[in-house]
Amino acid sequence: MLAVAALSACRPAGARGRVDAVLAGLTSPGEPGAAVLVRKDGRTVFERGYGIADFRTKQPIDGQTNFRLASVTKQFTAAAVMLLVRDGKLRYEDRLTDVFPDFPAYGRVVTIRHLLNHTSGLPDYEDLMPPADPSQPIEEIQITDAGVLDLLKKKAAGGFPAGTRWAYSNSGYVVLGLVVAEVSGRPFPEFLRDRIFLPLGMTDTLAYVRGGSEVRRRAYGHTKDAGGWRETDQSPTSATLGDGGVYSSLEDLAKWDDALRLHTLLSESEMRPALEPVSVPGGPPVGPDGAPAAYGFGWFVDPWKGRPRMWHYGETVGFRTAVQRFTQDGLTVVVLANRADFDAAGLALRAAETYWGSGRN
Repeated sequence: MLAVAALSACRPAGARGRVDAVLAGLTSPGEPGAAVLVRKDGRTVFERGYGIADFRTKQPIDGQTNFRLASVTKQFTAAAVMLLVRDGKLRYEDRLTDVFPDFPAYGRVVTIRHLLNHTSGLPDYEDLMPPADPSQPIEEIQITDAGVLDLLKKKAAGGFPAGTRWAYSNSGYVVLGLVVAEVSGRPFPEFLRDRIFLPLGMTDTLAYVRGGSEVRRRAYGHTKDAGGWRETDQSPTSATLGDGGVYSSLEDLAKWDDALRLHTLLSESEMRPALEPVSVPGGPPVGPDGAPAAYGFGWFVDPWKGRPRMWHYGETVGFRTAVQRFTQDGLTVVVLANRADFDAAGLALRAAETYWGSGRN
């Protein structure tokens, strides 16, 4: 049986019941689980939590539980950059060395656009980090955004010439967070809070900085092995921000979905560049399943079964997340899990299928 906290007045029936069935058997009472949201034409039609946020409090997961979004963060980082472009403080064709003049020469050909669509060629900072010292607490050895920039500055060249290939780049999105801070003159978490989260009423969403902010109603990440469940909430890379440091909940992400649907933060024309698939000589982007995909700014933008969509997934220690937005169908599915054995993106697609052709039930 599922450990279920029903979050809306909707009773499991029709499509709602079939969504619930998708999750059946994937978690048990008293163990880490997931939160699932389905919205149709701006209306929440399914919102439910399964399992617990952590083993200390055993707080049931619900619509206000805040999960580490991992790479689903990238859409917010991209939106922050797009706001600065609208403000006239930044251009997509600005060079990395325009923002950081002391960056090595290879940054002269890397543009903001390259960073946004993963064609920058910046080395992966995880490959540049020294091996973690297992005798030290993880929180004491975590790399920060500034540390990532320092590692990149020590390289004489990128992995490939900017614009010639697509390679998913956490380094690029860490740097974009630093670009936002440098150009705006404000810390990146503060910019996100004041320009995106608070204006949209996302009052519990934040870019988490240990010692500088607190995540309310926080879910902690977990991994199950032969010895049972372990809390695996932090890794040496969990302190970076622009690539994966935002925490949010179903209720706040519903407000984000409204903002995207109604263009309340960025107009339709301002949002258009984020949804234009990048094309490079080295071949198309690759999705999490290894198949050809398409990517814009902080969003994958390839259709699924012929249905246009914008989507992203996130994977980090102890968490799996996904947002699937089918733009012509008016359908959005969000899956947030605090356990490492969930295929969040696949579950979101299965949930979406239950609503196609089923009306609003």
